[in-house]
Amino acid sequence: MEHKKGSIMSEREQFRRYLEKAGVLDALTNAMTALYSEDDKPDNAMDFLKRHVIAQEAETLASQKAALQQKCQLLVEENQKLRSKLMQYEPSPEAADEKGL
Repeated sequence: MEHKKGSIMSEREQFRRYLEKAGVLDALTNAMTALYSEDDKPDNAMDFLKRHVIAQEAETLASQKAALQQKCQLLVEENQKLRSKLMQYEPSPEAADEKGL
């Protein structure tokens, strides 16, 4: 019986670590804290929690999107610079055709 109880506790601990690593515990804690802080408690606590978690996810995605857009812009600029340098050493295929090369 003790072995089975230890196994269940181990499974629970693994699951808790999984939720913690995935950010689920933080998201739920933040949502529960926000619900607790509400002066006028909503009629449907579950809907409040869902909306709060979704809003957190939307903020995270918006932040990631902005970072990726900035990175994309930097890569586009780098690409343009490298193409300019390349043109100094290798003319474009169209220019080579015009010169009869």
